[in-house]
Amino acid sequence: MNLVVDIGNTFAKFAVFQNDDLVFKTSFELESFIKELNHVLEKYNSISHCIISSVGKLHDEGSQYLNNKLPVLELNSNTPLPFNNAYQTPKTLGVDRLALVSAAVKNYPKSNVLVIDAGTCITYDMVTANNQYLGGGISPGIDMRYKSLNNLTANLPLLKPTAPENLVGNTTNEAIHSGVMNGVIHEIDGLISDYKQEFEDLTVILTGGNANFLSKQLKSSIFANSNFLLEGLNYILQFNSKE
Repeated sequence: MNLVVDIGNTFAKFAVFQNDDLVFKTSFELESFIKELNHVLEKYNSISHCIISSVGKLHDEGSQYLNNKLPVLELNSNTPLPFNNAYQTPKTLGVDRLALVSAAVKNYPKSNVLVIDAGTCITYDMVTANNQYLGGGISPGIDMRYKSLNNLTANLPLLKPTAPENLVGNTTNEAIHSGVMNGVIHEIDGLISDYKQEFEDLTVILTGGNANFLSKQLKSSIFANSNFLLEGLNYILQFNSKE
């Protein structure tokens, strides 16, 4: 069994895989790392391999504790990957994007795939049918757009993301919801259309914290998968375990 560890800025995730099957996952605050790790290892005592992906920072105590328990593969720009990386600045490429592309080549081999991750940022990652990762795009996520309106203006309030009831907002709150949400939806739909013009038979995957919400709003045909990043990390671990 494999343990996948995904470290964010505030929260972390554990996922347990039996071969390709996700059998368990949980999310928790970073300060609970050791306690949650012990719970997982007690419940799944046949875990033999582990991969960690970190866009945040795990405290030294937690990192050392994990390494004492299991052999750990730490995903970084030097990790062997199951695709050809044509990105010009690989050392600045987020490990989360490496995992998403790995999931794409695992689940959709010999296909042109665009992976859209709607989280803190909205990222677009393109991998071709010949297994080459080209890059993509990064734009502000939904929460970031709401916060920027509040932080960078004197009078606009900070609102929680809400689907607008009308295209034309006739209050300030409704206008913010219309501007942010319709802006995101039209951005994603428009970019999907542009990618389809350049890459034939394109498969589009939508993942990330806002995937389920956005999938109901988009006009484009997509596949929503909230576990795509975890699946990609597991595949990278499998790929390196065969080395």
